[in-house]
Amino acid sequence: QLPAFGGGLVQAGGSLRLSCAASGRSASRVTMGWFRQAPGKEQEFVAAVSWISGSTYGDSVKGRFTISRDNAKNTVYLQMNSLNSEDTAVYYCAARLSTYTAPSPKEYRYWGQGTQVTVSS
Repeated sequence: QLPAFGGGLVQAGGSLRLSCAASGRSASRVTMGWFRQAPGKEQEFVAAVSWISGSTYGDSVKGRFTISRDNAKNTVYLQMNSLNSEDTAVYYCAARLSTYTAPSPKEYRYWGQGTQVTVSS
């Protein structure tokens, strides 16, 4: 179970914070990531964070988005700043049973239902 929350409508230049809570006995030891998919486009890696090896980001969000996790709550957050229209997409939370991050969606076994982020210009 990977329910994601926090999506919505925001003006360009604004901010949103997404959250995703993982459940299960091994939730605190999985790598969690965010992907997004805009209409007519392929799924895109946004960011991922490992419980031990740090975080990685997609090139299009570096310097604007920050991923973090609260292991006590088994929750991962995606703080999105300086949003623009190209960030409009459905954002998905995902998890993989590994201590390392990975940019390919094929590396993630567990997926949430997605949350819509719409940035108006």
